[in-house]
Amino acid sequence: MTPREIVEELDRHIIGQDDAKRAVAIALRNRWRWKQLPEEVRKEITPKNIIMIGPTGVGKTEITRRLADLTSAPFVKVEATKYTEVGYYGRDVESMVRDLVEAAITMLLRKKRIEVEEPAKERVEDRLLDLLVPEVEWNPVDEEEREKALARKERTRQKFREKLRNGELEDKQVELNVEQRQAPVQVMSNVGMDQMDMDLQSMFEKIMPRQSKTRQVTVQDARKILLEQEAETLIDRDALNEQALRLAEDQGMIFLDELDKVAGNQEGRSSADVSRSGVQRDLLPIVEGTTVQTRYGMIKTDHILFIAAGAFHSTKPSDLMPELQGRFPIRVELQDLTRDDFVRILTEPHNSLTQQYEQLLSTEGIKLKYKADSIQEIANIAFQVNQDTQNIGARRLYTIMERLLEELNYTASDLKKKTVTIDAKYVQSQLGEISQDEDMSRYIL
Repeated sequence: MTPREIVEELDRHIIGQDDAKRAVAIALRNRWRWKQLPEEVRKEITPKNIIMIGPTGVGKTEITRRLADLTSAPFVKVEATKYTEVGYYGRDVESMVRDLVEAAITMLLRKKRIEVEEPAKERVEDRLLDLLVPEVEWNPVDEEEREKALARKERTRQKFREKLRNGELEDKQVELNVEQRQAPVQVMSNVGMDQMDMDLQSMFEKIMPRQSKTRQVTVQDARKILLEQEAETLIDRDALNEQALRLAEDQGMIFLDELDKVAGNQEGRSSADVSRSGVQRDLLPIVEGTTVQTRYGMIKTDHILFIAAGAFHSTKPSDLMPELQGRFPIRVELQDLTRDDFVRILTEPHNSLTQQYEQLLSTEGIKLKYKADSIQEIANIAFQVNQDTQNIGARRLYTIMERLLEELNYTASDLKKKTVTIDAKYVQSQLGEISQDEDMSRYIL
């Protein structure tokens, strides 16, 4: 997709923040351009990592998540506050790269299962017939009787095959051997030794004997179990893991949220924040480009795209280590949301918040309609509560909408009137008193 097409697609889901959309669209297009270059040139070009600066709820996470959906690229969202300098309690910074590889494997596995679904279904049908049609018993001396018995069995199998395909045997019971999944062994606490923990778990999984259990299940349930087993046998796990490593290397994206929480404020630094600079030091080689050991092999981080985000209320990007600042050359500031933005968020995006509630209540046979003045009133209340209390951006709309429709959600199944219209008067009756009382809105909205 061209940068313009990427922005147009993001516009379907996210209101405003044009600068941020343009920045990520260009970064994404540059990854495509990088793949078109000769191998010797690629080595010299590294991704242009991005820092998005803005308060909570303005779209930082949503932009990155939608971007990953557009590219079908491996993507993980991590929070900087979960990581710690090696030697302190917390997650090892390198584990975010291992999480990315796991995400790539999950993504490829999902695609591969779709590819092998048809041959797997054919195998499942044959295995179900083996369970439904008993083995032929015959006397080895009498070859003629054996041939007749085999012919009878084949005719029986064909009859059962037709019944299976017509769905006539779904409730019939069959006896099936099901492998029992072993619970993972927790070897040690999470103190920056994630890889050792995984390696030991993998070793225990290989040592521990696999157990199977005979179960009586319906044909319908047996089909699901067997389909899972057959799909697994048709997938080359080693090849898939190797492909996932390369995919994560070349197209992986890591969204590093709350980066401002590990930015050292020189004036207010205390001993409690001792590991902040340590996290930055450990993060630096990952972002610059290093090799990380995973349970599936080595992965280079040179061409992984890092998108960081933070509110930077009490700190600023310049409080980060100079070396780390240099690895995030693109800075984008996201703007606070206005009343008009709230109106657009409620109505314009694909599957907007108002549409979600319409669809939910339609399952009860209720047709929910919003008048234009109701949308304006909801936006006004959300904006005002954000101003009077904590500004949490568009997330305030979720709280407002849930409170607004609480009574309707509770009584929906009992309503005889199947069309419900929400107007400004209804919004005021449900939210007016709470929104005007600052103490109440602080705790309820």
